[in-house]
Amino acid sequence: MKPSSLFLSVSAALISLTTGPAIGQTTERPLIPILRAGEISARCDLGLVGLRKQVAALEQMPAAKAHHAKTVFAVWNQLQMAIEDLQGPVDLLSNVSPDAKVRSESEPCLVDINKFATELLQNRTLYRRFKSIKGDAIETKLRQDVLDGFDDAGVSLPPEKRVRMKAIVVRLEMLGQEFARNVRDNNQKLSFSADEVKGLPADYLAKAKRDDQGNYLLGFEYPEYNPFMEYADSSEARERFQFAYANHGTPKNLPLLKEAMALRREMAALFALPSYADFVVRRRMASTPATVNTFLGEVQQAVTSSEQKEIEELRAYKAQTLNTPLADTKLNRWDVAYWQQKLKQSRYNVDQNALRKYFPTDAAVPWILDVSSKLYGIEFKPAEVPVWHADVKYYDVFNAANHQRIGGIYLDLFPREGKYGHAAAWPVRGVSTVAGRTPISALVTNFDRVGLSGDELETLVHEFGHVLHGVLSHTRYVSQSGTSVERDFVEAPSQMYEEWARRKESLQLMAGFCKPGCPEIDDQILQRMTAAHNYGRGIRYARQLLYARYDMALHNGTSDDPLVVWQKMEGATPLGYVAGTEFPGQFGHLMGGYAAGYYGYMWSEVLALDMLSRYHGKLMNPEVGQLYRKSILERGSELRGADLVRGFLGRESNSKAFFDEIAGHRLQ
Repeated sequence: MKPSSLFLSVSAALISLTTGPAIGQTTERPLIPILRAGEISARCDLGLVGLRKQVAALEQMPAAKAHHAKTVFAVWNQLQMAIEDLQGPVDLLSNVSPDAKVRSESEPCLVDINKFATELLQNRTLYRRFKSIKGDAIETKLRQDVLDGFDDAGVSLPPEKRVRMKAIVVRLEMLGQEFARNVRDNNQKLSFSADEVKGLPADYLAKAKRDDQGNYLLGFEYPEYNPFMEYADSSEARERFQFAYANHGTPKNLPLLKEAMALRREMAALFALPSYADFVVRRRMASTPATVNTFLGEVQQAVTSSEQKEIEELRAYKAQTLNTPLADTKLNRWDVAYWQQKLKQSRYNVDQNALRKYFPTDAAVPWILDVSSKLYGIEFKPAEVPVWHADVKYYDVFNAANHQRIGGIYLDLFPREGKYGHAAAWPVRGVSTVAGRTPISALVTNFDRVGLSGDELETLVHEFGHVLHGVLSHTRYVSQSGTSVERDFVEAPSQMYEEWARRKESLQLMAGFCKPGCPEIDDQILQRMTAAHNYGRGIRYARQLLYARYDMALHNGTSDDPLVVWQKMEGATPLGYVAGTEFPGQFGHLMGGYAAGYYGYMWSEVLALDMLSRYHGKLMNPEVGQLYRKSILERGSELRGADLVRGFLGRESNSKAFFDEIAGHRLQ
């Protein structure tokens, strides 16, 4: 699972108006201001005063102007950009600043911005103003999105319900912050003896911290956790690490999740809707929870037999390797990654750790910039600018044809204490052509500094797909820029881009960036990598299905405890529930904008694999790349997702490629 970081500045109730955080300055090269401890509160207070003045001016607009669509949309656009300008640095730095004081001081500011956003969308004067205007096709779509945002914030509710709605939205923001903080700031280190780390690569052990007794101290960052689960020979050590990882949200997070569920149910009830899932999904491509559940049922039917087959195959391989009777051999949850890796090494001669020499990190980054440049007709030029940490790199982005600057990107690639712990892309600043505003995107990952595994290379490409979706956007209004599309479409561009991390015509370009040279990715290694990637798809999709079904179960009206629901649902899977684990307490998607929306990862993949067919197997074709840029990346949410895909494919989308992928029948 590769999460995007499309964090919401306000609750999911306001999703139709939020495009993600951004920074706006009136210089030729807009940059993210590097805020220090003690600066945030004053900046926030001053910014909110300015925003409220803009709202007052919009309310008091003379009648002659108030009925002129272009004027209203222009003033609204200025307000949305000002919100981004305030929110952006605070939201990003709350997740990436190395200064704990900056991170903690950011949270009250984000709550205050959240309150303002709710007040704005409950403003009945502005609501009536938008109801009374009309515009062209782009403005008609924006108008509907704005009205949906007002409606979702409760503008039409009775006064007492509007007050309660605002309180719920603010409390959900606070719960989400606390939930994320409990995960992000958990600096627990597990101690493992020399015997417990046998099987792990020498370079992994050389980088690990040690205590006074020589034991290895390991935390929950991906570069530490994932290789351990794949290579540590000690089943007991893997069990201990897996147990701690599943619980690293700490017991504090389960009550937060439970409270959030109750608030979301109450929110839906304010609108006389049967569930929070109904409230959320009505604005998505799927439209109704029933449609989502039908789709998940189709996935269940497609994946069940392959999951069971793979588990039995791994169990048999474990028994054969350990020379134990099959009847007495059990495959535990902490065994899966380890025995999959062993089987892939044996069957396909593919070792994920050994792949790092093919994908050195300092080559993989310029490689994906080069691939993107060739496909989309752009150029990336590094520049020295102020950054929040010495590891962070900045690039200006230009159109190759006319050398016009179109945006900027920040890359923050390596783990450190207190940093957001996964891989994600922040749509830091939205574009607006009518205002001459250029976009900024930020990539945040936690990669190994030396080299990437095949899976990590896919993560890099996936998240860079989100970066491109933001920085190549070319929309008239900022509210429609980049990744402001429906949540069950937003992953599709990035999921499609993953294919470029698995194909020879793109991967063979890597060698040009290796200093010294790296091994050639020939047909043989590529075939083995593809086979290794494809192996385990049953287990992989079944896990995604479990996450999606769990999310829908929590938000379809149930009042059960979230841990009890998880124990029941995971317990019904072939590998069962691991007693004592509290996975929901670190399932950040449930608190970070994907509540009642996790199904969107697979829904988006349907669209991603279908869009991939437009390349007809020639992934480095710049003509199709330019068509894709114009049809999808540049349009943001100026059209609905289904219309964007139809425009690119020249036909209605279908799910054949997705279900062929699950079944292992997709043609390369």
